[in-house]
Amino acid sequence: MRLQTSLSLTNASAIVDESLRLGREANLLPLTVVALDAGGKLIAVKCEDGSGIMRFDVAFGKAWGALGMGISSRLIRDRLADRPSFQNALAAASDGRLIPVPGGVLVRDANGITIGAIGISGDTSDKDEYCAIAAIHFAGLLSESVEPDQGWRDSSLSDTYPPSK
Repeated sequence: MRLQTSLSLTNASAIVDESLRLGREANLLPLTVVALDAGGKLIAVKCEDGSGIMRFDVAFGKAWGALGMGISSRLIRDRLADRPSFQNALAAASDGRLIPVPGGVLVRDANGITIGAIGISGDTSDKDEYCAIAAIHFAGLLSESVEPDQGWRDSSLSDTYPPSK
């Protein structure tokens, strides 16, 4: 007997690998990439060498929150910016799993049906989100958010990365 799946292992793996490739191409800090199916089940995860130990939890929380709210984690951040009480309620309802910053992107099929989510953590949230969106499109699927923030390249955690030699 075979079960119907939403985000296949093949697609999840392609998205994870492409996200990491894009991160290296853009010279980003080490990334952790998580792929969840529509039910929140972990399908694939990879952590680059040098990725901090909390990066998995942050990436998972971005993807899980996007699935839980049915919108990208960027949109969650934007909608909750002026609603701290509701943001606190969501954090409590999710046992602290919700991470409301960019980098959690819904994966949709050709019919616009949500089949999973990608969460990335490691560099700025805007750069994390760029990698997720571009990798989802690379796999031939649709994303929500549709496009990364226009200024993703200019976002910075530090003026000193990469370290000068």
